[in-house]
Amino acid sequence: MKEQDVCEVTCVDSEKTTRVKQQITNGNIVDVTKLFKALSDETRLKIAYALTLEEELCVCDVAHIVGATTATASHHLRHLKGLGLAKYRKEGKLVYYSLDDDHVKQLIHIAFAHQKEVAGRE
Repeated sequence: MKEQDVCEVTCVDSEKTTRVKQQITNGNIVDVTKLFKALSDETRLKIAYALTLEEELCVCDVAHIVGATTATASHHLRHLKGLGLAKYRKEGKLVYYSLDDDHVKQLIHIAFAHQKEVAGRE
């Protein structure tokens, strides 16, 4: 007989569930959801990952790396900036982007490390 991955009886720990529900409600779930939605786009994730490998890249370099036009790369970079994931600086006629802080870099590295582990189990 195949083991089922659902409870066979209903048993709710009301103290634990109340505590967790308060944390979920009090947290910035919507903002974190936006962050993960931004990174769920393949092009934006490629851009973010590239920015973990290099401290900063100009828009033209980003476009070349991800195989997009500079307009498309710029659009994605602005989206990442709008969510607080990236920042930019202008030097003459060039615009250089980098990740906003080390938390973003860690998040991306952790995601790739996890995927490598999962792929190794298969």
